[in-house]
Amino acid sequence: MPQELLLQVNPEIAANELLLKEYLSKQVKVSIDEIQHVSILKRSIDARQKSVRINLKVLVYLKGEDFQEIKFQIPEYKNVANAQEVIVVGAGPAGLFAALQLIELGLKPIVIERGKEVRGRRRDLKAINVDHIVNEDSNYCFGEGGAGTYSDGKLYTRSKKRGDVTRILELFVAFGATPDILVDAHPHIGTNKLPQIIQDIREKIIEFGGQVLFETRLTDILVKNNEVQGIVTHKGDTILANKLILATGHSARDIYELLDKKEIFIEAKAFALGVRAEHPQSLIDSIQYSCDYRGEYLPPAPYSIVKQVNGRGMYSFCMCPGGVIAPCATSPGEVVTNGWSPSKRDQATANSGIVIELKLEDFKPFAKFGALAGMEFQKSIERKAWNLAGQTQKAPAQRMIDFTQIRVSSEIPKTSYVPGTTSVEMGQVFPGFLTEILREGFTEFGKSMRGYLTNEAIIHAPESRTSSPVRIPRDLYTYEHLQIKGLYPCGEGAGYAGGIISAAIDGEKCAIMIAEALKIK
Repeated sequence: MPQELLLQVNPEIAANELLLKEYLSKQVKVSIDEIQHVSILKRSIDARQKSVRINLKVLVYLKGEDFQEIKFQIPEYKNVANAQEVIVVGAGPAGLFAALQLIELGLKPIVIERGKEVRGRRRDLKAINVDHIVNEDSNYCFGEGGAGTYSDGKLYTRSKKRGDVTRILELFVAFGATPDILVDAHPHIGTNKLPQIIQDIREKIIEFGGQVLFETRLTDILVKNNEVQGIVTHKGDTILANKLILATGHSARDIYELLDKKEIFIEAKAFALGVRAEHPQSLIDSIQYSCDYRGEYLPPAPYSIVKQVNGRGMYSFCMCPGGVIAPCATSPGEVVTNGWSPSKRDQATANSGIVIELKLEDFKPFAKFGALAGMEFQKSIERKAWNLAGQTQKAPAQRMIDFTQIRVSSEIPKTSYVPGTTSVEMGQVFPGFLTEILREGFTEFGKSMRGYLTNEAIIHAPESRTSSPVRIPRDLYTYEHLQIKGLYPCGEGAGYAGGIISAAIDGEKCAIMIAEALKIK
């Protein structure tokens, strides 16, 4: 039988198959020629010591032991062209994985997506970066693959209790992702590789009888006697079906407004909001790895930091080593920042959202908007940023120490944020209580990560789309909306997920619940 071993080795050994075999031959007391194969099961970095080490969990196969390379296969779907139809609104991870699961269960998904197919989105991303023009239906948040497609593709999740994370990762591998995502502690596909995977998923949905309709926006949900009958699109088309998965993502504000107008029960949800901080990657490497030079065998260092400030959590969010900051507005007249990394994470800068947890009471000035109060709070800050930046997609920006000392930065160096920046005092962007927490929090961050608090770091505002400001309540066991039969709120936009993996899991679960409701086994 193969031997399972836990190792802690230097980065060069971990990166070199021959060196790893030499190391293992000493551990298992056999010659290197006796080692047939080494399977790496888990890999993580331990930077707590002076010398950075790599933690590995491996299986060692000796000659004569049965070893077969695992090949991850796409499930054997059956054609569902003539099967019962289920409408899926949104082609992000929740919607796409819901569609795949529906096909696996013998149901026909009709996926509608307001944005363009994954390749067509690129022209609209260029327009927002270069020309400061926001296409309300095609941008970093809307379009095939959802927000994750062109904003990183990070696959790390804490949602292991929600469902089968490994199944989702294995499906990604079957559709073309590197098998490393099954091994690494913080798996990542990369913005340069994810589009092809998303396209392949869409083509598989169509191949087995599903439909995918792009540039098709939901404008109405047909409801009779509190039961879904179908939907109406912006083209005036009616699509009839009594099962609807609503997987529109956390930025589809018009959907929340539609539900509110139709008196379909929704509720305000707390979320987090703040800035996106950018440092030189070399500086983060030196802090995290305690070295002057990272070397070729270590990946660009990430960081994760949490502090309690004035009774609130302030923490890093969606940290992107070797990445860039992107403009993620979904409507004209607002500025929104986010971050992403290519698969190699080889950019010169590191960035992370630095956000503060909000409470429902913070939305009281917008109480007249009812369940949409948090959304209106969010919009007010994004619009303020737009105005402060001269009504362009430039981001209000400030050097980090200047911000803590309430001093406008005399100049802002060029950052990775392509539309550019405008030097402002960040206190103009945020309510006073948030500004105070951010100032104190950055000072505390600097105590925990020596060198983090520096004027080499530039903060950009705002990082405001961390999660949905609205929850669409559903039954705990059936996943059906509490009021409308046949409506299945799903993923981040419904307030039940936070990232690609958890959204995909939620999409699959909604599909399974629909099959159970239809008595399909």
